[in-house]
Amino acid sequence: MALAPAAPSHHQVLIIGGGTAGITVAARLRRAGLRDIALLEPSETHWYQPLWTLVGGGQAPLRAALRTEADVMPPGVRWLRERATAVDPAARTVTTASGRVLSYGRLVLSPGLHLDWDGVPGLAGALGHGGVSSNYRPDLAPLTWDLIRRMRRGTAVFTMPSGPVKCGGAPQKIAYLAADHWRKRGVLDAIRTILVLPEPAMFKVPVFSRALTETARRYGIEVRLSSEMTRLDGAAREAVITDHTTGTDETIRYDLLHAVPPQRAPAWVADGPLADPASPYGYVKADRETLQHPDFPHVFVLGDVASLPTSKTGAAIRKQAPVVVANLLAGLRGRPATARYDGYTSCPLVTARHKMLLAEFDYDLEPTPSIPFIDTTRERTDMWFLKRYGLPQLYFKGMLKGLA
Repeated sequence: MALAPAAPSHHQVLIIGGGTAGITVAARLRRAGLRDIALLEPSETHWYQPLWTLVGGGQAPLRAALRTEADVMPPGVRWLRERATAVDPAARTVTTASGRVLSYGRLVLSPGLHLDWDGVPGLAGALGHGGVSSNYRPDLAPLTWDLIRRMRRGTAVFTMPSGPVKCGGAPQKIAYLAADHWRKRGVLDAIRTILVLPEPAMFKVPVFSRALTETARRYGIEVRLSSEMTRLDGAAREAVITDHTTGTDETIRYDLLHAVPPQRAPAWVADGPLADPASPYGYVKADRETLQHPDFPHVFVLGDVASLPTSKTGAAIRKQAPVVVANLLAGLRGRPATARYDGYTSCPLVTARHKMLLAEFDYDLEPTPSIPFIDTTRERTDMWFLKRYGLPQLYFKGMLKGLA
């Protein structure tokens, strides 16, 4: 009986990570005619994560966000179902969890982030019971909605950690969805709602910060700026909130707590030679325009793991992927990298059950609207329908196919 040939250990392009960034780049490279592309991704499932907030808010079923990894893998791309554990950019090799060593001509690094549930003492052990949930885990997003819809009185706390996180608007959006639900049920006045944010403003872009400040005021939400949850006692249902401006701690007893964990690069990335020494979270150094690693130009970085001064969103990846592909192909053809990324990102800010702001901006925090003749700085119903139905279609049928 003939043995199956061993999978090749060298590839023209090796992609680490089969999430939004990795699949989008792989699809675009295939459409450009590249044949020898391998993608390292151990997971059998692929999530459209922006829907998790709507799942937690009772506006979408979890299954709408789920596909198998096989379903989204571009035809012709070799899927290596392993986890990367190390990169040696000088030798142009990647080591996997099984000990296999792969070599490459070009490397695309997009492994996503590590959610550090242990980063807040007491959080990991409290998750999933005692009124504690998080939309940053798909198995817990339905629990968030269950807690919201069953609540009639008490204290609800919504937290966001310091440091860059993926979809920085998500910690706020679930607070607004919950408050809107309670308003419609006539119980909002009986619920004390506290929103804990680490930044000195509601949002980095002033026009959206003003709009969100008004949204919080409308719901009677107590906003704690420059603050974060630093400790949690799940058994006592008590959260310690630290005000970084004054250095003081406040212990709040909660009935519902929606927590967002600190986030950082995977340990093998943070401890490796590609990490940005200036990033306390281990993110990968990248030229902010070409998305190449400054020390190793054959390495391209995009997605959440990139150390870029912009918000970590799928919309950012949508603009980063064409730049990576264009510059990677240029290098293969002996040409200079001329494609440029301007820092564009977008955050759909859901403020009510059928209302949304669309925050689009660049590196300079200047609004960069992409939909003509529509004022997306104001709450709109059509923008909510775009998020719920339009963007998932764009994602699965456009981005992941290399078409958008």
